[in-house]
Amino acid sequence: MKTAVVANQKGGVGKTATSIHLAFDALERGKRLVFIDLDPQENASDSLESFACGLTASALFNADVDLRGALGAALEQDGPCIVLIAADPALANLEKKELGEVGANFKNSIKALAELGFDLCLIDTAPTIGNALAAALYASDYVLSPIEPERYSIKGIKKMNAAIANIRKANPGLKFLGMVPSMVDGRNPRHKQHLDELKAAYPQLMIPAPIGLRGSIADALAMGVPVWQIKKTAARVAAKEVRALAQYVYEKMEIAQ
Repeated sequence: MKTAVVANQKGGVGKTATSIHLAFDALERGKRLVFIDLDPQENASDSLESFACGLTASALFNADVDLRGALGAALEQDGPCIVLIAADPALANLEKKELGEVGANFKNSIKALAELGFDLCLIDTAPTIGNALAAALYASDYVLSPIEPERYSIKGIKKMNAAIANIRKANPGLKFLGMVPSMVDGRNPRHKQHLDELKAAYPQLMIPAPIGLRGSIADALAMGVPVWQIKKTAARVAAKEVRALAQYVYEKMEIAQ
C-alpha cells in the first residue's frame, strides 16, 4: 500500500477537492482505497459520506485499535472500493498529547491498514501544522500541496515546506510530489503574476497540472460525485484538469492505470 497526504497549512486552497478527486480517480483505476479525513471540519467526510465504514479517524491514534474488527463489513467488499475513515471532533484532542505517541500510533495504524489489502491510502488534513499533520507526514510515502496563487497562500507554503523538511529527519523516505496550482483564475492578472513568481522560486516543485477556479468542482463535492459526472458543459474543462493532475500524481507514485 502506498500512502499520500494532501496538505497545506493555509485553508481554502482546494486541498479537500484535490484529495477527493484523487480518490475517485483511483477507484476508476480499480484500486482498493482507504481515505482518512484528519480535518475536524469534516468536509471530505461529508462529500464521501456514502463510503463511510463507521470507524472515525481519532481511533487511528490509539495504541489498541482493532482495525480488522472495526472494518469488518468494509473488508468484505470485493474489487475496487473507497473506504472512508471519517473525521470526528476528538481529533482536536490530539494537540494535548505527545507528538511521539501520536506519530507512533498512527504509523502503526497505517501499517495495519496495509496488511488488510488496500492498494492506496489518501489522507486529507486540517489547514494547520499540528500533531495530526505531523503524524500523517511521518507515516506517509508522498505529500502534495495545493496552493492558490494569492499572497497569503504563497507565504504559507514556506511554512509547509519547512514542516516537510523537518519531518524528513524522522521519515527520510517521504517524497514531496510538489505544489498544485489550485483555484487559478485565468482572467486575474494577479494570479498570473503569482504563478510566474512561484515557477521562478520553485521550478522543480510546481506540478504542471493546474486546476482552475471552477464552480463545477464545488457542485460535484456538494453532490458527493467526481466532477466528470456533472452534466454541464463547464464541468468538462474541470474534469480534464483534474484527470491530468491525477495522471501526474499516480505516475509519480508508480500506480498503474
